[in-house]
Amino acid sequence: MDQFFQRISRIFDSKPVACHLYVTEQCNLHCEYCTEFNNTIPHPELETVKKWIDKIKSLGCMRIGIQGGEPLKHPDIVEIVRHIKSLGMGCSMSSNAFLMTEELLKGLEEAGLDSIHISIDSMNPKPSTKKCIKLAADKLEMIKNSKISLYLTSVLFEESLPELPEVFEWAKNNDLSIKAHLIHAGTEGSFTVAKGDSEQLEGFIDWQLKEKKRGQNIRTTYNVLKYQKNLLNKDNYKWKCLAGYKYLFVSAKGEFWWCSMQRKPGTDILKISKEDLKNNNCKKPCQEGCGVYCVVAESLVNNHPLRFARREVAGMLSGLFTRLFKR
Repeated sequence: MDQFFQRISRIFDSKPVACHLYVTEQCNLHCEYCTEFNNTIPHPELETVKKWIDKIKSLGCMRIGIQGGEPLKHPDIVEIVRHIKSLGMGCSMSSNAFLMTEELLKGLEEAGLDSIHISIDSMNPKPSTKKCIKLAADKLEMIKNSKISLYLTSVLFEESLPELPEVFEWAKNNDLSIKAHLIHAGTEGSFTVAKGDSEQLEGFIDWQLKEKKRGQNIRTTYNVLKYQKNLLNKDNYKWKCLAGYKYLFVSAKGEFWWCSMQRKPGTDILKISKEDLKNNNCKKPCQEGCGVYCVVAESLVNNHPLRFARREVAGMLSGLFTRLFKR
């Protein structure tokens, strides 16, 4: 309950909510749409990562999302999780699950990892991505049987679109929460794979809205689903990006970034002050067409909390009526 009220207070105070911490740039896969890995960069030392975590805590963050590359490649990943939890922060991790073992899972479980978000884009491997149910099902079953909350996350683009309804059905049959977000441009501002037909992509977003109202555990908020529809229709969605203020990013070199795509200013995180964060409470020149949805979601909540809440409540009530009518 204390964490709930602390989270609500973050809407009205000047402290950050969360930080994405990149514990490694290295990855065991090479997905064609990904611009967030570099196998030439060594893992940061554990003691260095701990200093970054201490700093993130001192800036006011409530939780840390461990990112990569592939976080499971870091040899001290369990101790990194343990340190985050020792400071009273929430801790999640994004992973492709390929490197998960029973021993590693047990270590993460004992360290206190709250949740793990596994990237799954299709039922079967594709030229652009091997992250699929066929190759990851055993790992997913292993994680599902642990104390760590398991969530599935998909990238919505031309090659994943045909099989995503089946992926969502698989998630439903296995009582798992899932979301699929439109692919975003990479760090150079361009797409490395075909985005796909706008009408078909929007059709899948509409399908998600219907399934969410029918009761499927789709983790994307109604606000962000509407935001993605606006992206496809190139509508001017009015919002203020709060990257670097409410949502922070720290690279595997200890650089403070606005976000994973706009890797600015690149300042040493240990030199960042609370005043520096407050200076990022402004619109960003890159926010039009932004596809960094964690930042979008947090910004939408903080920009207009009542409007955000009304849209979510309206969606939930609509879903309730849909399910009652269905019965």
